[in-house]
Amino acid sequence: MERLRRKSQYIFALLANAYWVFPWKSPIYQGPLKKICFPGLNCHSCPAATMSCPIGAFQNLLATLRPGLQMGQLHIGAYVLGSLGLIGSVAGRMPCGWICPFGLLQKWLFLLPVPKLSFWRPLGRGPYLFLIVFVVLLPLLVVDPLGYGSTWFCKYVCPAGTLEAGIPLLCLDQGLRRAAGWLFAYKFIVLILLLIWCTLTSRPFCRAICPLGAIYGLFNRVSWLQLRFHPDRCVQCEACLAACPTDVSFYNGLDDLNSATCIRCLRCYTICPSNAVSLEFGPVREDVEQFYPKANC
Repeated sequence: MERLRRKSQYIFALLANAYWVFPWKSPIYQGPLKKICFPGLNCHSCPAATMSCPIGAFQNLLATLRPGLQMGQLHIGAYVLGSLGLIGSVAGRMPCGWICPFGLLQKWLFLLPVPKLSFWRPLGRGPYLFLIVFVVLLPLLVVDPLGYGSTWFCKYVCPAGTLEAGIPLLCLDQGLRRAAGWLFAYKFIVLILLLIWCTLTSRPFCRAICPLGAIYGLFNRVSWLQLRFHPDRCVQCEACLAACPTDVSFYNGLDDLNSATCIRCLRCYTICPSNAVSLEFGPVREDVEQFYPKANC
């Protein structure tokens, strides 16, 4: 299972960044594939990117909502919201563990042989803060004289944008290098600090910042794909906790196995020696199971 997950991460990272002719053609791909929202965090402005980032598309929708209403046009972004809802309702936060290129980068960095730090659990509320403030409220409420907002998360926070778009575009365009000012310097510092954090702590961006993960995480308890913990089989070996990249501690009841923190990497399912974790399809309702228990096969 782990080998399959690694292959999935590599394949999707290549598919999301397959426009390798950018040094000789347009620096940013604008073909028909750019209308598709990639399930993971991958910057729209990356020279190699073939698809759009759903977080960027959602911010752009809110940033242009007010001028659209003034012109008598209501764009609700059904495609963007629908794609997020469809993916979340089927697999929950599974794209974070199986698809997202920035998640793959964090995994590589954490493998570096440096001292490790535990994640401070209160920071787990961070993704919802960034989602509400930077993705929703600021693009919607802070506007210019014409009523247009800005993509605040992309512009001031997102390290994927700096790494995948900012640095490559500056390397390709001398004019951009001369024009780069304090904003790029600020975002470059944010990127460096986060990359250092990724070497010390497992997936800190996913756990403390990522608004896309926050959206998918809201679906974990109701998605079609579910993880099921069987406490009667558990031998308290803690292998699941040692393998979990986001420290979901469900074997002792501290966390819910299908909590919003779980990125559905399925490492607990693969590593459990007593099969105390199983995969199920369709949300499990405890109240229904009381009256209709599973048959022992």
